[in-house]
Amino acid sequence: MNNLADTLGRPMRSLRLSVTDRCDLRCRYCMPEEEYVWLPRESILEYEELATLVDVFTGFGVERVRLTGGEPLLRRDLDVLVRTLAEKPGVRDLAMTTNGLQLARYAEPLQRAGLRRVTVSLDTLREERFEYLTGRPRFDAVMEGIRASLSVGFDAVKINAVVMRGFNDDELCDMVEFGRESGVEVRFIEYMDVGGATTWKADTVVTRVEMLQSIGRRFGRVEPCERTDSAPADRFRLPDGTIFGIISSTSEPFCASCDRSRLTADGQWYTCLYAAKGVDLKTPLRSGANARELSEIIASVWKNRADRGAEERLNVSDRTAFVPVSALKGDSRLEMHTRGG
Repeated sequence: MNNLADTLGRPMRSLRLSVTDRCDLRCRYCMPEEEYVWLPRESILEYEELATLVDVFTGFGVERVRLTGGEPLLRRDLDVLVRTLAEKPGVRDLAMTTNGLQLARYAEPLQRAGLRRVTVSLDTLREERFEYLTGRPRFDAVMEGIRASLSVGFDAVKINAVVMRGFNDDELCDMVEFGRESGVEVRFIEYMDVGGATTWKADTVVTRVEMLQSIGRRFGRVEPCERTDSAPADRFRLPDGTIFGIISSTSEPFCASCDRSRLTADGQWYTCLYAAKGVDLKTPLRSGANARELSEIIASVWKNRADRGAEERLNVSDRTAFVPVSALKGDSRLEMHTRGG
């Protein structure tokens, strides 16, 4: 294994692997439009191509792979890719983030294929709010998917909830209760000004400090858990032992310890969520580049990586949405549903 560090000494340990840019929801903070310019189907990497690139990344120390989209369960025969990746000795942790709509159908075959962990994006427990936020009346399908995931034996099932002031910030304690009762770990995410969050405003962000205060008033003293990895969430424990997490990318970013990068479904590699451009790995791959040649490309980029996107955004005065609608319509890869969020 050739361990690799960037200019800030950060290793490369985690890869978010987007398998499609398509999604079957239209969440207002991510994909607010009904129609998008989708990536051409012929540009989408085949499973064998994705597996080849994962081999190169694991050669540099990547050991955690997370399947994302768009919505990954819209990609046909995803269990085939899962089985291939799960059999690779370098992949120690194979997870997936999903909106949960198709999860009841696919949870069991994915678990059998070797998927270890599942995270479901669910921002509200109220059916009418869910429909307003996502543009689809599919709340029951998500809940069914969560139940299915809990029943098939994944190592962990988590929920990601983006917290937005004036929309769902009154549900923090309800979400904690749901997590405790159902056996899932809830992770609250500060609302970020990336990609499709074109109506983002600073006053809609509920900070980690505010979340902890709200939860503490209801449940009592909140204690931080000791960190054991470089995961983006800070974890906390309630007096009864309930664990929840907070990802404070907006108010207290963790750029200094960020060891993750993102590969789009069409082979563009991004070393920061806020990066304006990616590195094309598809073209050399399809032109016959071997593992050594692909490794040289990746190494040259990571060794020069100095990304601190979220930290730099803290210093922006009159901060608004990171990417205007006009720019998004001109480049679909600026969308979070394309680069895997």
